[in-house]
Amino acid sequence: MPEPALHCTAQQKRWILVASILGSSLAFVDGTVVNVALPAIQHELHASVYQAQWVVESYALLLAALLLVGGALGDRLGRRKVFMLGVAIFAFASLGCALSQTVHQLLAARAVQGIGGALLVPGSLALISAAFPEDERGRAFGTWAGFSGITSAVGPLVGGWLVEHLSWAWAFAINLPLAAVVLAIAWRHIPETRPRGAEARLDVAGALLATAGLAGIVFCFVEAPTRSWHSPAVLAAAATGVAGIAAFIVVEQRNAAPMLPLHLLRNRNFAGANLLTLLLYAGLGGGLFFLPLNLIQVQGLGATAAGAALLPFVLMMFTLSRWAGGLVDRHGARGPLIVGPLIAAAGFALLALPGTGASYWTGFLPGVAVLGLGMTIAIAPLTTTVMNSVGQESSGVASGVNNAVSRVAGVLAIAVFGALMAAVFEPRLHAALDSLPRELADAVWQQRDRLAAIEVPAGAEKARAAVHESFVAGYRWIMATSAVLAVLSAGVAALWIDSRRAK
Repeated sequence: MPEPALHCTAQQKRWILVASILGSSLAFVDGTVVNVALPAIQHELHASVYQAQWVVESYALLLAALLLVGGALGDRLGRRKVFMLGVAIFAFASLGCALSQTVHQLLAARAVQGIGGALLVPGSLALISAAFPEDERGRAFGTWAGFSGITSAVGPLVGGWLVEHLSWAWAFAINLPLAAVVLAIAWRHIPETRPRGAEARLDVAGALLATAGLAGIVFCFVEAPTRSWHSPAVLAAAATGVAGIAAFIVVEQRNAAPMLPLHLLRNRNFAGANLLTLLLYAGLGGGLFFLPLNLIQVQGLGATAAGAALLPFVLMMFTLSRWAGGLVDRHGARGPLIVGPLIAAAGFALLALPGTGASYWTGFLPGVAVLGLGMTIAIAPLTTTVMNSVGQESSGVASGVNNAVSRVAGVLAIAVFGALMAAVFEPRLHAALDSLPRELADAVWQQRDRLAAIEVPAGAEKARAAVHESFVAGYRWIMATSAVLAVLSAGVAALWIDSRRAK
């Protein structure tokens, strides 16, 4: 049973919501704005395709691997303290990204950003859970989801404008004033929250094993499409990941104050919500990674326009998230967690329809809007279910677990969907190039790992069309797979989530 919320005034609750929204938005924005800035980064830093991929994955890997540790640290040392530490580290790393002169410097700074994000994201949700009573959390999390969605989508829009008119470095530097505002609010207005009797000592063995296990598994799936499944590095990472997770479970079973109380996994709502998260966010993370590539490299949109493409998604979240969170307070989470993913699946299916040369307004907008409606109905009830299924003493861990699941889902989906894209793209491209002059065909084929970013000589329109059509063929498979994952997540909600309000 969840413990009562700490006593907070109405003013403190408002400040906690503001700080949580702005703080978590730092991490969410950075996970999306890089996709818009990546072509400019690759060009200016002379990065290979492999290095460009790791600009995204170095951040995601550290964030996913350390979220559980970040949640546990908040529960042990204080949510406000760890939240502020995460924001400070994230700001410092953002400055490092902006000042990077080589791709290796950027990769290192991105990894440090992931560490900061792992501390601040679970802390933002744990602060809300500690401040609001259970019957108010649905609306509070709905408000958090709605405004976080606004900031998360304005980020790529502003970032795209900065990339086009100034430099890619400003897409990172813009984090600094926002982080300063969050730190000032947290310092002046947010009380420290730590469960009564919480241990000050961190479960060091559990933290190290969880990090090693998650990092090994994520590295394995990210690298396997590039290095092959038989690569020594991939096999070693897989072995490390499996061994780390197995050892982590053994250690946590024997620890009197474990970082992850394993009894949480026997909680039907908690386990079901996290399985739903894994499936739904795999579809969302994988699908939305390839959507901007289609818009920029195939449809010809600029970075600013591509950043604005998801604004209907965001507006839907902003206007309806509080209402969706209120559904949990009144009727329970099961219904929204069935209906929301099913609508999202319809959105993915619509996004699979546009071909090359499609108009955004008739080809992509309907799918984006429907996907936004489905995710809006699902996100706040999903977060509320996770946080209401545990006591206050475990709220940081619960948030860390759920965020880790969503991040790992996205990272793995990008890797697996990348392999799916290659499996469709390369045969289609090879067949299309047979009708072209040998020299031109060879020049295009040698760049096949660049997908739709393949450089085609001026005037070679048939070769350009072959590249675009091959990419769209793979993109359609990806969107169809995302739709299937969303339907499966609705099935999990129907089978596992209680029909009553989460207790």
